[in-house]
Amino acid sequence: MKTPLIILKASIMATCIFWTILFSRNFESEMVPFIIVSFIPISICCGLTIMLTIYPFFKLKKDVESSMNIFKKYFPFYAIFSFGLCLYGSITIPDIICFFASAFFTTMQTWVWFGKVKGTTN
Repeated sequence: MKTPLIILKASIMATCIFWTILFSRNFESEMVPFIIVSFIPISICCGLTIMLTIYPFFKLKKDVESSMNIFKKYFPFYAIFSFGLCLYGSITIPDIICFFASAFFTTMQTWVWFGKVKGTTN
């Protein structure tokens, strides 16, 4: 598994979701240059989140078959917990829903990228 590549893809995905939500609420042309600048803190947050909360599950087992078993075993609990935290954050601080939405969808997709078994099309 290529962890740096997954972190890069997750950072790009999180940046796209974050700015799509921001632009849907209030688009101003002066905001466009901030997209590139915001990639740095977003990638730091993604990297730390992935390395501290998702990667340790897959570090334990290195063979391909066990990564799918880890995904099936732990992903539902992680998804429930992550959804609860992001929902709570969105309710308590609704102004930054773009952060919580991008965090939730990015972590869910990251789990899929880590749990993907090579050689299958599913």
